[in-house]
Amino acid sequence: MPWKNVSTMSARAEFVALAAVEGANIRSLCRRFGISPKTGYKWIHRVRLGGTEALADLSRRPLHSPDRTPAAIEHAVLTVRNEHPSWGGRKIRRRLLDLGRTAVPAASTITAILRRHDRLGPDAGTPRAFCRFEADAPNRLWQMDFKGHFATSTDRCHPLTILDDHSRFALALRACANEQETTVRAALIAAFRLYGLPDRVLCDNGSPWGTSGSEERHTRLSVWLLRLGVEVIHGRPHHPQTQGKDERFHRSLKAEVLAGRTFPDLVECQKRFDVWREVYNTQRPHESLGLSVPASRYRVSSRSYPEELPELEYEVGDAVRKVQKDGMIGFGGRWWKVGKAFIGERVSVRASGTDGVWVVYCGVIPVAQINRTIG
Repeated sequence: MPWKNVSTMSARAEFVALAAVEGANIRSLCRRFGISPKTGYKWIHRVRLGGTEALADLSRRPLHSPDRTPAAIEHAVLTVRNEHPSWGGRKIRRRLLDLGRTAVPAASTITAILRRHDRLGPDAGTPRAFCRFEADAPNRLWQMDFKGHFATSTDRCHPLTILDDHSRFALALRACANEQETTVRAALIAAFRLYGLPDRVLCDNGSPWGTSGSEERHTRLSVWLLRLGVEVIHGRPHHPQTQGKDERFHRSLKAEVLAGRTFPDLVECQKRFDVWREVYNTQRPHESLGLSVPASRYRVSSRSYPEELPELEYEVGDAVRKVQKDGMIGFGGRWWKVGKAFIGERVSVRASGTDGVWVVYCGVIPVAQINRTIG
């Protein structure tokens, strides 16, 4: 993705953070970000010498100085808190350490400083939910959802969020005008071009990725993902905790970006989203990651996005069928329902290993079952 699609500083910082992950392919990252290797290595070198501040000619007063007094330490704590009003003692301490500051006080001391200056909210110290599931590697599972829409001065903003389950890396945060299939597909294509393809995507049961209230299991969006080799899974109906990490991301977005603010339009929403996404990925210590930042655990997928949808290939011996206009296929002298979302697609029918039971595949992913022992 070229620099122009997000703020220059955000793109540079994200590139350097991903390049620092062990095993990162720098030249591949440069291609993903639309820059030359020379430019990519230049930014890596600048950060090594001067930190992220070296990515732009910004006049920033450094937090670290050997002549700092305890009052200056307190000032540094409050400065970070002013920039991130919802952060507590542990996050602020980790951020000060990441900035290279020495003599950083304990998290409990920082909390006491915040309390003395009346900077603690009413819910400070409230235990957070423990998340028991985590994908074992980046890109094994992405979570995707819309946060509740809100009004701007001219329209409504529908924030679309895409999060890597393993690293909590925010792959996309888009200020959308609607929640239509074309809007979601465009956001996914942008993410796929930059980060590659995941193995699976977890989303809810509503439109455009689900068919809540319908007998159909798939939508045109989910079929498109299946053709890319991306499995689509859905959370349990009325159980938003299934997408707990994305829900938690939404809470942070509300507290750190949306609360108490108004926006003139979607353009301004996106500007704020871009700035905060960089902070979230590369600066904000994450409790469930041992106070590491998400970018330290994320690496791009080895599966690149194909600009042209690949032809589906099936195993020798499969019975290949074209889904008819009613969503049905003919097999074994009978008609079987696959789903209207597959109309015009080629699917395969393959023996399951159980007598009389066959599995229908779209590419490498099973999408339906035929049981010839019934009816």
